[in-house]
Amino acid sequence: MNRTEKIICAILGAILVVYFIAEMKGSSAKQREAARQAVEAQAAAAQQAQTAQAIQRQAAAPAPVQAAPAPAQPAKPEAPALPEEKFVTLENDELCLRLTTWGGAVKSATLKKYAKDKGEISEANPAVEFDFGGAPLGLSGTVSAFEVESATSSEVVFTSGARRRKVTLGDNYRIEFEDSGLDGETTLSVGSMSMGASKSDILSVDSWAMDAGKGKEGVVHHSEGDSPIKPYLHGSAGGCSKAQSSAGLPLVRSGIECPGAVKWVALKNRFFVTALVSTTAENTGFAASVARDAKSPTYRPESVSATLSIKPAADGSAKSVFYVGPKKQSLLWGLGMKDVMEFGMWRWICYPVVWVLDFFHSLIPNYGIAIILMTILVRLLFWPLTHKSTVGMRRMQEIQPLMKEIQAKFKDNPQRMQQETFRLYREHKVNPLSSCLPMLVQIPVFIALFNVLRAAVELRYAPFLWISDLSEPEALFASWFPFGGLNILPILMAVTTGLQSALTPSTGDKQQQKMMMFMMPAMMLFMFYNFASALSLYWTVSQGLSIFQMWLIRRSVAKKESESTSMGTIIDPPSTRQMKRHA
Repeated sequence: MNRTEKIICAILGAILVVYFIAEMKGSSAKQREAARQAVEAQAAAAQQAQTAQAIQRQAAAPAPVQAAPAPAQPAKPEAPALPEEKFVTLENDELCLRLTTWGGAVKSATLKKYAKDKGEISEANPAVEFDFGGAPLGLSGTVSAFEVESATSSEVVFTSGARRRKVTLGDNYRIEFEDSGLDGETTLSVGSMSMGASKSDILSVDSWAMDAGKGKEGVVHHSEGDSPIKPYLHGSAGGCSKAQSSAGLPLVRSGIECPGAVKWVALKNRFFVTALVSTTAENTGFAASVARDAKSPTYRPESVSATLSIKPAADGSAKSVFYVGPKKQSLLWGLGMKDVMEFGMWRWICYPVVWVLDFFHSLIPNYGIAIILMTILVRLLFWPLTHKSTVGMRRMQEIQPLMKEIQAKFKDNPQRMQQETFRLYREHKVNPLSSCLPMLVQIPVFIALFNVLRAAVELRYAPFLWISDLSEPEALFASWFPFGGLNILPILMAVTTGLQSALTPSTGDKQQQKMMMFMMPAMMLFMFYNFASALSLYWTVSQGLSIFQMWLIRRSVAKKESESTSMGTIIDPPSTRQMKRHA
């Protein structure tokens, strides 16, 4: 490997190393957040439920006995008691909603196609359920008692005096609220979102701001930038990465204001989303509440809720659409919320990658096989480029004697040495950058796959061979094996990386090549050991296909050399114009 190649490969390697180190730091921070936030949802929900029950008891309790008022002072009227809370169930193939007559809002939502734990949905392993008890989804204003006017399996109509609310459960996890009789400015609850069970889970708030800065509208990820919610989502009320003591802090931090009109608001964890998709009412922004882990000595966020400030139409009407479901690209795309996937600058590659993954899964319903088929497709697309690069590196290896001759002859004249070197490249049609070009082209693809495979809801609890969950490390024998368990795929990935390095034609120092054969696999093993097994599966298969391609190229070259020898053809060694002039 010449100096130019070393510099370029060092730069590319530095890009990968810096990126993965940054991702590992972000991942570890998110893991700490997940650990901090793992208990808070239940504590916060319990506290909020207790508050609601206290309000109910207060409203339902008889008025206290008071002394007879003075003749000149009239008696105070008793507070009206809320009637008994009743529930209505709406259900289709995707969702099961439990609505309350107290506010006509959703108290809980069950995602019928997603199991809570690994394995099939059963009585012992129920479906994922979102508890909105502390922040009922769609609650408008203060709690008011409704009567059920009519109800079917997919629609219910609530009434209370001049107020009327129709709730419709639609396809693709959509819930529609139609209100009439609203009186002036009020609020609209977006519900809440809690951390998932995964140690790699996240908790975030996204919104589409009508003014996202510089007079433009666009998506705002409130877990980054200068959002006022960011410090609470990242586990430090002081706004820094260091954890602070939770002594004296309230369990629920309310009133984190995010002013400015928004088109939609989404509360999400790693795999699921609760969102206000759209509303016909005007809005002036939303307020978020972040609940912390009551059992942790340091501040650990565990759940987040949001409430939108709205102004209904002049006739008191408002129509709002919500989404409660998986963080799935095909569904969010149709809602105009594809940025919730948070693919960043690599979205132009990530979107087709997800589509291809789903396409292969539709052919063979196993995501492990789908990843292998997608890897084969990627390798086929880059096959011509990789083939040209490998052939170019072999040619570079063949002209090394001439390179050394030029270096020895013009060692005192660097400019002439450079001229003769480039002339040698042209005569033998060698591109010194060809070995780095495939790596340069594949970096965006690899980073896109990293972003997709670590957060694809399709891979949640997806099994493959001995792997029980492609979205997590294998973690075999976790009870007694160190480092969180035995992960076989990263070890195979390191082995194939070393083997590929050994088979790659090299023009550099043999000792340096041997060192790289051990350093690169060790670095890859260290970085990937606790990443999602889907990513390790992709990289291992990709390396295996690359080794197969190199074997084919070597076999083809050996066959041509054998045929030339058997025909008695004498192959002249390569020579430069300089050598020809002195011949």
